[in-house]
Amino acid sequence: MKGKIESVKRLGLFRHAKSSWKDTDLRDFDRGLNTRGRKGAVVMGRHIADHGPVWDLLLASPALRVRETLDRSLPALPQPPAVIWEDQLYLANVPTMLDLLRQIDGDPGNVLLAGHNPGLQDLLAALVADAARDDLFDEAMRKFPTAAYAVLELDIAQWADADEGRGRLVHFVRPRDLDPALGPKLEMR
Repeated sequence: MKGKIESVKRLGLFRHAKSSWKDTDLRDFDRGLNTRGRKGAVVMGRHIADHGPVWDLLLASPALRVRETLDRSLPALPQPPAVIWEDQLYLANVPTMLDLLRQIDGDPGNVLLAGHNPGLQDLLAALVADAARDDLFDEAMRKFPTAAYAVLELDIAQWADADEGRGRLVHFVRPRDLDPALGPKLEMR
């Protein structure tokens, strides 16, 4: 990927917030958010509203922790996107997510994808062209924690052209970047 991008689609990646492991009898799909996750989702929603494009479409995993993350973050958006709950996004891999992106109807300019790791981080790694890998990319590759949010610009004219190596990462933020209390707990020595 060299020079100026002529046609651009924006893809946002939003990982669900911190989930609860309190009830070990629940199926993974049915785990909701813990207290830190609920707070993180609200903080990230405000950030997305303030620092993101207007999202035209949201493709989301129907898992409870994703639904609760979006319930707490989407109200901050001045113009909430149309939402498609996509069963295939539950713990999806890169080929599945690329197929879903390629099948998008219409021509939305900005698509937000909400789901899980390791899929989201793997998708980011697959989409960013080698020549576009920089310090921001390295930071996102170190760890794409719960409630992380990334924005990529894809060098494509239509979603059917979505493919590996067609993008660059232009924004990446974690809850702890906005509120240190939402970061990992540091152990006292």
